[in-house]
Amino acid sequence: MTRAAALKKVIRARAAKTGERYTTARRHVLNELQQRSAPSATITPTIESRPVPGPSRGSVSEATSREKTGHGLTHWFDVLDRFGAVEKGHTAAARHLHDAHHVPGWYAQGITVAYERARGVRALNQRGDGEYEVSISKVVAVATAADVIKAFSKARRRRWTKEVDPNLSRALTAALDGPASKGFIVRADGQGRCRYKWDGTTVQFYLLPKTGGKLSVVVTNTKLSGAAILEQRRTQWRTALNALAEHLAR
Repeated sequence: MTRAAALKKVIRARAAKTGERYTTARRHVLNELQQRSAPSATITPTIESRPVPGPSRGSVSEATSREKTGHGLTHWFDVLDRFGAVEKGHTAAARHLHDAHHVPGWYAQGITVAYERARGVRALNQRGDGEYEVSISKVVAVATAADVIKAFSKARRRRWTKEVDPNLSRALTAALDGPASKGFIVRADGQGRCRYKWDGTTVQFYLLPKTGGKLSVVVTNTKLSGAAILEQRRTQWRTALNALAEHLAR
């Protein structure tokens, strides 16, 4: 989703809520953006002491913003409003925080994501390009990636996928047993990875060894078209990883 498309989405949402014509709603939205961009004499140092509510997944929290930058999110939201970040886009906004205000790169990105959510141009779990992604993880009681990969063999996989969503199971079978399958790849540092396509989306497994003879299985499903399929995939993957963990614990 381009930034222009995101702006149109905000305008349409206002029009649907107020019953205004698109052009009227557009005028009001742009006026609000201009007012935010103008310097305000009412801003005082105490305003940034107010926490900014809302989820911080994929972004920077109020506490982290204060710890890493010396300012809360309200301060940075005001900076981005004056910059015109909604119209100029994510990349320009994050670069502005980094170059003009010396915010470290990762935190500049996270603050910008939090800002975009607060201004209604990005939903939770939505990427800057408008696509959605979900990531589910599970710590399992095995020591190495090879131990987990054995559970993905055809015979053993059939045991723990009996209660798994059939569509997920079929996609996994095609990915691992198909003629073009690359399967899991284990790196020199012991991490395992597997990547494949599922109905136009991308699935990536990460097998990450931890201390204490355990391992974290992480599944990231990207290129999701919307919030509805995101929640569906979240449920499907959570069920699958729970089933895998139970199988490995036997």
